[in-house]
Amino acid sequence: MGAKFHRETNGVWVLQITGALRKEELDAVQAHWLKAMAPDDEGKILVMVAEDFAGWVGGEVWGDMSFFTTHGNRVGKIAIVGDAKWQDRMLMFAGAGFRQAPVKYFTRKQLAAARIWLE
Repeated sequence: MGAKFHRETNGVWVLQITGALRKEELDAVQAHWLKAMAPDDEGKILVMVAEDFAGWVGGEVWGDMSFFTTHGNRVGKIAIVGDAKWQDRMLMFAGAGFRQAPVKYFTRKQLAAARIWLE
């Protein structure tokens, strides 16, 4: 189904992921983010994993790390909010432990805590 991205008035970028995520959708969101950011901005990202999230569509080149290696330093923090069943896979997908920016997972009940952590 996809990925949508928008910036809130507090400067936090919200990525909403629903259904089955395709690589081309993520690539489009990342390109939009780069165009919308000022050159010296460091983005704080809130990833909202919808209840209907079904994972990543297979057969695509998910191992492509070019965005991460080229623009990973533009990310200040990543908070991921979703069902507990996606925690390990989402943290791995976000590169937790491999990127400079801290990445933390929160359940839906912890959305307020995720927003506070980003600030």
